[in-house]
Amino acid sequence: MSEHGPVPDAPSIYDDDASSGRSVVRIASVAALGGLLFGYDSAVINGAVAAIERQFEVGGAFLGFAVASALLGAAAGAMSAGRFADRFGRLFVMKVAAVLFFVSAIGAGLAPEIWTLIIFRVVGGVGVGVASVIAPAYIAEVSPPRIRGRLGSLQQLAIVSGIFLSLAVDYALATAAGGSSEVLWLGLEAWRWMFIAMVVPSLVYGLLAFTIPESPRYLIAKHRIPEARKILTALLGEKNLEITITRIEATLVDEKPPSWRDIRGPRGGLLPIVWVGLALSVFQQAVGINVIFYYSNILWEAVGFSEGDSFIITVITSIVNIATTLIAIALVDKIGRKPLLLIGSAGMALSLGTMAIIFGGASVGADGIPHLEGSAGPIALVAANVFVIAFGMSWGPVVWVLLGEMFPNRIRAAALSLAAAGQWVANWVITVSFPALKDVSLGLAYGIYTTAAIISLVFVAKFVRETKGRTLEDMDTGVRDPASSH
Repeated sequence: MSEHGPVPDAPSIYDDDASSGRSVVRIASVAALGGLLFGYDSAVINGAVAAIERQFEVGGAFLGFAVASALLGAAAGAMSAGRFADRFGRLFVMKVAAVLFFVSAIGAGLAPEIWTLIIFRVVGGVGVGVASVIAPAYIAEVSPPRIRGRLGSLQQLAIVSGIFLSLAVDYALATAAGGSSEVLWLGLEAWRWMFIAMVVPSLVYGLLAFTIPESPRYLIAKHRIPEARKILTALLGEKNLEITITRIEATLVDEKPPSWRDIRGPRGGLLPIVWVGLALSVFQQAVGINVIFYYSNILWEAVGFSEGDSFIITVITSIVNIATTLIAIALVDKIGRKPLLLIGSAGMALSLGTMAIIFGGASVGADGIPHLEGSAGPIALVAANVFVIAFGMSWGPVVWVLLGEMFPNRIRAAALSLAAAGQWVANWVITVSFPALKDVSLGLAYGIYTTAAIISLVFVAKFVRETKGRTLEDMDTGVRDPASSH
């Protein structure tokens, strides 16, 4: 078996078939809707930050904690999702995530004080963490190798679409009310409706989860072979079906249920491939991408833009994010995962470095706010969007593709849970630290993110293996030596 891909003459059921191909795309799209809610729930706080700061009289580090509270729930949800998915199935976990999003939307929107808001944000965060694990795992398990990268990228497309939707809703509601703190309907301020609006996509996601089949690889792991055979036949046809089922069974040889022990190496530490997945997750957040989507309104207000203009800039940035994700979807199965990550790291390092220099050299007024003079403001705005482009065409979608496909079958859920939990912890650290860093120096904050982008480039070059065109069953090859194939 080749270390760089599947055996050329290995039989596969994944031959071209227009009908089954459309069916797989529809199923993957439904699963990716969890990403839309993930993106909405993560970014909706952006339009509400200023209003929450005024209404509940919080600021500084505590404001950062309130904004980042959902990420603590996301880490907990990610850690538990794999175990629940292995025990109860992928579809059950999707439905649980939909319920958590629904409850969070109502609770956060009606919160009478800051701690109630934080509690319900944590509830929604658990849903985010669950969705961040289950969608890429499920999509990878139902997708043919030839289009698995594109289908896996639907997760990130859904996330950035959710971010755009939440920011657009934030802008529309704030504009309709005359400000995010102003009363809109039923005696509730606009910022509260920003959260409540998430009820609609959570209901859609929950109902559509009843229309897609269980993962055939999960069914085979549970020895429910007839059900798996029926689903595989409906999705992908009958050609070489029994050979494929046998190959899947061969990667699930242990009779005991998957557990955290499975991701440990022979000397007690984590398997090297798990370390690589965890590092990819941490780097995805350490470059500071969510500073753009959680704090961009107050960031642009801080450097002189009005609240209305800041909303518009943030919405435009989210549109750029969607467009660049579409570029990644078009390229990921053609040029591969690793080249996109390398290109993205280089682009992020250059754009973030530019922002660090500009903000580091900005004069700070008596109010403590940095003032960008002359061309510095427009350059910072362009650099921020170049950063989003570089991230959106690479680290945004490609990391989710890799996390869904890089782990062997038997450890996929547990390893993906750990990697996703690491991602949310890193996200929390970045999000909660930004307000304090901003008060010290925006140049320092972006200097830290620049450093992370540079290190990520070196890491990918040395440790990340290309997975383009390989079947999930081929992922067992070289699992203990992640640097063996570049």
